[in-house]
Amino acid sequence: MSSSLKLKSYTEYETRKRNPDPKSCALLVIDVQNYFSSIATPILSNLNTTINLCRQSSIPVIFTRHSHKSPSDHGMLEEWWFGDLIIDGTLDAELVETLDRKVEEDMVVEKTTYSAFRNTRLEEKLLEMGVREVIVTGVMTNLCCETTARDAFVRGFRVFFSTDATATSDKDLHEATLMNMAYGFAYLLDCQRLKHALSS
Repeated sequence: MSSSLKLKSYTEYETRKRNPDPKSCALLVIDVQNYFSSIATPILSNLNTTINLCRQSSIPVIFTRHSHKSPSDHGMLEEWWFGDLIIDGTLDAELVETLDRKVEEDMVVEKTTYSAFRNTRLEEKLLEMGVREVIVTGVMTNLCCETTARDAFVRGFRVFFSTDATATSDKDLHEATLMNMAYGFAYLLDCQRLKHALSS
């Protein structure tokens, strides 16, 4: 490959640095469900580490679960994915068991499209909790994670986006989202950077 065609890395766009503020931050764990287990499994260790770091700093952890109850909530996803949707009540729709979740304590937001803010009252819940920043983790990097991060940004939340606790079906798509996030929407972090930020 010619040097002039060398692929860019998201690090070239990472010109802004900032640490999350535990007093006004929440962790969003997007759609880590059985349907996506093959994508989520490689990042589960990093994801659970991120969850534990946030718990230690009293950062609330909010999980989202994507599923459909009837054709009325399919929207464009029905057409786009040729009807391959996650149906509520199935094993595919459940959050993976190895996810570090406190069933009695952690909030689960039910959603039917890419953004965790669409028709979920997530924004109102965050504002009621005094949250002004969100850390986005989960799957898929380039679909629900990216859309949720963009939506959070335009709603006025400061967004942090995990590079190693998000995943998708293709490395190039993952990298493309990280470039988009660093360029226009979010501060990037990974487990090590988060650990350092929360301990300093």
